[in-house]
Amino acid sequence: MLESQALWPVCASSELQEGALAVPFEVVYAGQTCRAFAIRYQGQAQAYLNRCTHVPMELDWQPNRIFDDSGQWLLCASHGAAYRPDTGQCAGGPCRGGLVKISVSERDSLIFWHVAGDLQPPAPPIAL
Repeated sequence: MLESQALWPVCASSELQEGALAVPFEVVYAGQTCRAFAIRYQGQAQAYLNRCTHVPMELDWQPNRIFDDSGQWLLCASHGAAYRPDTGQCAGGPCRGGLVKISVSERDSLIFWHVAGDLQPPAPPIAL
């Protein structure tokens, strides 16, 4: 197990464009490997577990497309639930609460997530 608040690289900062495609990455949440995503909104990197709070399904309506056409809301393609990109809180539609937020930071042109609690990195691959 990693130390609390260990940093895990997600992507280069340049991969996150304002209101554009999400960058997927894997996490282990409550013992299960799940997809998460990083985005840029109002100049800040944000990250969430890719799981709607209405029914635990991934949000993407096309691969890595989670923002609506305006780039102002995160939408669940299956249920139409809308979430605030800056907080992950439900803004409308069939959702309960908010998305599971993943703490991220940006430095040296990289995005890192802060490993803690129920969110852990997947096991490293085994070298053969």
